[in-house]
Amino acid sequence: MTGLLAAATSAADKRAAFRAGLTSGRIQRLPGAFNPLVATVIQEIGFEGVYVSGAMLSADLGLPDIGLTTLTEVAQRGGQIARVTDLPVLIDADTGFGEPMSAARTVTLLEDAGIAGCHLEDQVNPKRCGHLDGKSVVPTAEMVRRVRAAVSARRDPNFVICARTDAADVEGFDAAVERALAYVDAGADVIFVEALRTVAEFERFRAAVPIPLLANMTEFGKSELIPAATLESIGYNAVIWPLTTLRLALWAAEAGLREIHERGTQSGLLDRIQPADRLSELLQYDRYTRFDSDIFDSGIDRNR
Repeated sequence: MTGLLAAATSAADKRAAFRAGLTSGRIQRLPGAFNPLVATVIQEIGFEGVYVSGAMLSADLGLPDIGLTTLTEVAQRGGQIARVTDLPVLIDADTGFGEPMSAARTVTLLEDAGIAGCHLEDQVNPKRCGHLDGKSVVPTAEMVRRVRAAVSARRDPNFVICARTDAADVEGFDAAVERALAYVDAGADVIFVEALRTVAEFERFRAAVPIPLLANMTEFGKSELIPAATLESIGYNAVIWPLTTLRLALWAAEAGLREIHERGTQSGLLDRIQPADRLSELLQYDRYTRFDSDIFDSGIDRNR
């Protein structure tokens, strides 16, 4: 049964691997997965982890990223994705879905879902996408309480608490550094600074903050798209591509649907559609069939 129905690697082992990876000197690459099957592909290709984006989950539900999703929805989707992959899963927990006590409850539910870590941000609740204008951040002391609540609630010490600050785009670079250092003192394991612009800014932030750092390389945002190798060379420990897989899938789906609408058939799309045998391979149909046959055969009473 190893690898069927659920990942072979335990949640505890995935958390330990994520924490070790963050201090390995090799950047941990975490593409966004909008469903479990995408996470399966991410693992097969050879990435170090999987990211579950709040913006991607909102979009998948047909909602803008303005704090409309719930803790239940986030934990459920995160658990579905974590179930199928041996890779650690990092999930976007927005502002913790309420007051510091809610942030604490968020951590417990995400641990129960098999997640390896989460990030909490210092925006006012309800939040906005980190690369949109018009954001507001809470006072530093309020975010410190949020982080402390999250840290105190975890039961597995390897569950990673990442503190995200949106202050660089609101209060300026120096304020973002000051906030990050306060979040480090509050117990954060990783700092995620949103919406820096250039390699030089990423380098300056790396020089100012003493713990592992995560970079967001979302396309069409405010940050320069910096290759993972460059981020690694300047000392970043993890990188996420939150929406790329969803945007790729939606672009292909829209193009195909328009052709079907115009031509009445998908026959001209077959060279752009994943073959049936490849989907069967990803879903491990053969292994499930063998398992079912073995159970059936072993259950026969041959003395009757």
